[in-house]
Amino acid sequence: MVDLVDMAEEFRARQMQESINARQQFGTASELDCDDCGEEIPQIRRELGGVTRCIQCQTNFEAKQKHFK
Repeated sequence: MVDLVDMAEEFRARQMQESINARQQFGTASELDCDDCGEEIPQIRRELGGVTRCIQCQTNFEAKQKHFK
């Protein structure tokens, strides 16, 4: 018998996959390692396409760009 926790986890997983599929996809391949720090970029992030930075380095990059405008 399926309980509510299992149903909720399935629902959340489906929502997450739909969210990933709905995001803008870039035509170029993503890098395996971050251009800034050299750490491996997580697979789920690389699936977006065109990714060259890990989440932390991209966040730092965007913060710096925000202050230069």
